[in-house]
Amino acid sequence: MSNLPPNLSDSPSLRIRIVFSEDVMLGPGKADLLERIRDTGSIAAAGRSMSMSYKRAWMLVEQMNKAFRDPLVVSTRGGQKGGGATLTATGADVLANYRKLEEIMAEAGAARLATIRSMLRDIPGGK
Repeated sequence: MSNLPPNLSDSPSLRIRIVFSEDVMLGPGKADLLERIRDTGSIAAAGRSMSMSYKRAWMLVEQMNKAFRDPLVVSTRGGQKGGGATLTATGADVLANYRKLEEIMAEAGAARLATIRSMLRDIPGGK
């Protein structure tokens, strides 16, 4: 049985943000957006699933496409067959590497995360 407050998760999560430059970053939001575009085939649907406006989702996709040598997402305009979006091979590779990096960091930092977690106090409402 744990000595930790009951509202704390047994396994804290670790989210990372990679800062390549002042203007170029890849973090949990963009990674989640890529994942949802992959899963839904739509920038709009991916954004909606994250409570994000279509404009915001498009802006993030444009930022990522501009930052990388090859685009991460390609889209087709709507019409009779409807539009859609897919990850490119580069996009899938960037997402896979980001998720692997999260996994590696969580494994490598597990003991330190547990130590930090053990120092937390019980906060009403779990926040």
